[in-house]
Amino acid sequence: MAKKGNRVQVILECTEHKDSGMPGTSRYITVKNKKNTPERIELKKYNSILKKVTLHKEIK
Repeated sequence: MAKKGNRVQVILECTEHKDSGMPGTSRYITVKNKKNTPERIELKKYNSILKKVTLHKEIK
């Protein structure tokens, strides 16, 4: 039987893309340990629409 852990799947969404008004979104799916990091995470990821590295924040 698989052990139930504290890891949950989260969605990261670009903050700069929402402000730019361009169509589409840049989102990444990743996994985090909610016991070690209970707050929302922020990572710098590549946005292919803006063609640069931008700040992505966890949503929902």
